[in-house]
Amino acid sequence: MKKLLVLLYGIIVYALFFSSFLYLVGFVGNLFVPKSIDGLVTVPLWQAMLTNLGLIALFGLQHSVMARGWFKAWWTKFVPEPIERSTYVLFTVFALVAIFLFWQPMGIVLWSIDEGMFYGILMALFALGWTIVLVSTFMINHFDLFGLRQTWLYFLGKPYEPLKFRIHIFYHYVRHPLYLGILLAFWAAPEMSVARFVLASGMTIYVLMAIQWEEQDLIKEFGQKYQEYKKLVPMLIPRLIKKQAVKKEEHSLS
Repeated sequence: MKKLLVLLYGIIVYALFFSSFLYLVGFVGNLFVPKSIDGLVTVPLWQAMLTNLGLIALFGLQHSVMARGWFKAWWTKFVPEPIERSTYVLFTVFALVAIFLFWQPMGIVLWSIDEGMFYGILMALFALGWTIVLVSTFMINHFDLFGLRQTWLYFLGKPYEPLKFRIHIFYHYVRHPLYLGILLAFWAAPEMSVARFVLASGMTIYVLMAIQWEEQDLIKEFGQKYQEYKKLVPMLIPRLIKKQAVKKEEHSLS
């Protein structure tokens, strides 16, 4: 019974996260959702700015602090290891829902492109960004990243095995395609309001900080392999053409 409950917990949390991810796409792009990033201004600009910056900071703190090894070591004294990742994902859902509920529109539009080629290009980049985010998770291990693999292994009575260091498709060209996708999705805006600019800027700062912490953890986990990978592959700006020698070196690291 306990194993089944753990598995159900993992499935429910995954469903909640995937729903919040889809809502985030609509929220950022002002598409198909009841409340999005822009709307009727109800509070003064200074109050909206403070509220929105606080929500971004809340997301950044939750997403980064709870992912650190020292926090996990403390956290798993209270939360069973099979559901630790799912619980982390659940708190991410809470942070996203807080943004959805309490975000304040700010009214001012910095630029607006309603039609034509540039509108199409920006919307294509917006869609490409979210596609890169989603596809990148499968190249790591989508179900491990969101806690389902851990709960499934527990349900089967098998021990959890950490993922091995591997370099898949996007990761041959950029070390953090998931973060690259996020930046594309947030900045590719046919209409850039102050509210979206604040969110995009805040997420950019978060991404640049998160990469540093994440890479420190990856070096601790994979050691020299990741150090060599860092030398070969750029962080966020893809290298579209690879020399043959680099290809061979990456293949040896995978």
